[in-house]
Amino acid sequence: MRLSSIALTAGIFAAAGGLSYVSAHFSVGQIESHTRTTLQQTFRTDGLDWADIDTDGLQVHLFGTAPDEATRFAALASAGRVVDTARLIDQMLIAESTADDAPDFSLEILRNEAGLSVIGLIPTETDREALIGLLSGAAGDAVAEDAVTDLLETADFPAPPGWDTALRYAREALRELPRSQISVTPDRVAIKAIAESDEARRELEAELTRAAPAGLQLALDITAPRPVISPFVLRFVLDEEGARLPACSADTIQARDRILRAAEAVGLQGEPDCPLGLGVPTAEWGDAAVAGIQAVAALGGGSVSISNADIRLVAPQGTPRDKFDRAVGVLESGLPKIFVLQTDLPEPPEAETEAPAPAPDFVATRSPEGVVQLRGRLADMRARQTVESFAKAQFGSTSVHMAAREDETVPEDWSVRALAAVEALAMLSNGAARVTADTVTVSGRTGRPEASTDIAALLADKLGDGTAFEIEVEYVEQLDPARGLPTPEECQGLIVEIIGDRKITFEPGSARLDASAEDILDELAELLKQCGDIPLEIAGHTDSQGREEMNQELSRDRAQSVRDGLRERLVPVRAYTAVGYGETRPIADNDTEEGREANRRIEFTLIEAEAPSDEATDAEQSEGVLDAEASADQNPTEDESAAAEGAEDE
Repeated sequence: MRLSSIALTAGIFAAAGGLSYVSAHFSVGQIESHTRTTLQQTFRTDGLDWADIDTDGLQVHLFGTAPDEATRFAALASAGRVVDTARLIDQMLIAESTADDAPDFSLEILRNEAGLSVIGLIPTETDREALIGLLSGAAGDAVAEDAVTDLLETADFPAPPGWDTALRYAREALRELPRSQISVTPDRVAIKAIAESDEARRELEAELTRAAPAGLQLALDITAPRPVISPFVLRFVLDEEGARLPACSADTIQARDRILRAAEAVGLQGEPDCPLGLGVPTAEWGDAAVAGIQAVAALGGGSVSISNADIRLVAPQGTPRDKFDRAVGVLESGLPKIFVLQTDLPEPPEAETEAPAPAPDFVATRSPEGVVQLRGRLADMRARQTVESFAKAQFGSTSVHMAAREDETVPEDWSVRALAAVEALAMLSNGAARVTADTVTVSGRTGRPEASTDIAALLADKLGDGTAFEIEVEYVEQLDPARGLPTPEECQGLIVEIIGDRKITFEPGSARLDASAEDILDELAELLKQCGDIPLEIAGHTDSQGREEMNQELSRDRAQSVRDGLRERLVPVRAYTAVGYGETRPIADNDTEEGREANRRIEFTLIEAEAPSDEATDAEQSEGVLDAEASADQNPTEDESAAAEGAEDE
């Protein structure tokens, strides 16, 4: 009996051991099969069909005959993206080469918290140890030289042109990229990296682009985690000016698309900014935003403002009560439970027998030159000093001019609104912020893509639910320092450089562009696409031969042909004005052939904005430096001409 018990126990252990062995063997087989399949698919995608794979547990053997050294390292790099390089065993061969051509040299630098890895094929004359030391030094204290994983190979060929330049740029870029992959070839550097924020990403892209040497191709792929938006805000307005979305936030791409489609269905045009971010109060945020926009559409106007879980719906003045109640009822039934709805139906205006006393206000304006004026009313001397000190801290003591007077009748929270208006104005390059008893209005231009959302978040946080606010902010790409785009003045100088001694020519006696003008327009188009929507005058000029009226008409038609040619090349020409001056502005003597040739020309002139007068309104004071529509009828002087080009005038 005892022997039977022992035998039974031993049998159970043996069976368990056998089962464990079978399970382990099966698991290892599954891992090997998955690794082999994934690598084979990667090799096929990368065009490395010659490479073969064998697996032995966690080790991966690479076989095959590569056509050259660079291709072998390409296969090694592709495999390194799938499995850890420590698991790779390189058993690949290189086909014997009968050619004397140098191989394709390349270098790949991988940097993360774990350290630095360098893989690639470099010329023998490149000091390998010095290169590793320089890369380690560029990575800083975080990476010691002996902690660098060196997978470099060398080939005894001279360094190709541009190789040293590309290496130097990659080394300098590595200083700013703690988590990155940098791929280097003699004429190209490709960078993949992660930035801490979207603003840091834009600044890093601009810095890397500016630092790139001439002739080096640069490919940037820099990503950033989504920012935390607090509070989550959205504002949609529908009035006689049309549909607008001054502020928008979304937690997912799907929610953003739904919000924009709902706004477009009510008449929103263009491509409004609606950043994605973290911090959404509920996953049903998109549902609430769409319901709010649809409620405004049902009212035929008004606005909806959402701050986190608080919604405020304002109907147009004079909206019938039954229509208002119906729209509110539909909105309430469609809102997620977490949201709290506030509604406002302004009463229709009543006839008044005498003019009412002017309502108090406070206005802060910032000019394109940076001058800030504070005027209107503040509660008392203490409030006046507080607002002035805060403004000087924001804009600098020499830029602020206080002209507000004291008025004890302003509302109790007036100072809080004034301070919020000044803080919002600091997010604009130029504009105005107005505080009234009913609302706070911020308008102007900015180089910050997220300014509208940031201002809405600021006002929602500072003012609370009791005060409405309006935001009319225009993003101007040329004002964004992170974009690294040329200013209008820099564009003016670059036009001169591009044209040089060449001339835009036309067919004799015609406004049709000559074939020789195509290259100049192509080069100008590439520049002007970067310059953006700047106000530019394209002026045509002729000599004095022929009738004055015909010369004026011909010069105008030729200027228009140039404008049309730029538009066909996808240049934004909305702010461009085509003007013909005929023979009225000669720059040389029309009595000689040389002089007449000089007078037949096309001129590009940057239109300068006029300074506002003391009587100007707030809206006029907040206009930007360049306003093409307001300046289209100005006459430039010859000293302002950006470039002069002749036009064949028979």
